[in-house]
Amino acid sequence: MTESTKRVRISQWDALMLESLRALGWSREELIRRVQQNELPTDGQFDYAELATGLAAKEPEVFVSAVTDGYQIKYNTIRGIRTWLAVALGREPVLSLEEGSEAVTSELTQAEYDRLEQVLSLGWVIQEVRPATGDTAGLYRIVPAAQIKS
Repeated sequence: MTESTKRVRISQWDALMLESLRALGWSREELIRRVQQNELPTDGQFDYAELATGLAAKEPEVFVSAVTDGYQIKYNTIRGIRTWLAVALGREPVLSLEEGSEAVTSELTQAEYDRLEQVLSLGWVIQEVRPATGDTAGLYRIVPAAQIKS
């Protein structure tokens, strides 16, 4: 997993704001410029100024690398994973909060699976329920690693 070790690590909240901005269809360069110049929408879901005055201002190299080379989330929560899937991939995953069997279940194409695997923080595992084949999405459960019985 040498590629993931090269990725910068950002907060779950910064990742959600970044993915929400990506959904606007801006190029990487435009996204970087708009955040750095704080030319951001006010859509009510996120206060993007936090991204501009936080990560982009305090750690500009990390911000640019996250946009251009990808990132890994420092620490995921189960609800954060569900939200990331919805914001970044447009999926509506199922959230299970039953103690001892917490999980986020979602259909994912192979490309979406690969992207999720790259951003997911340590401590989480993606279990295959039904594999993705070609352009057909598979079904996957994202669970805390501590839940996996060895």
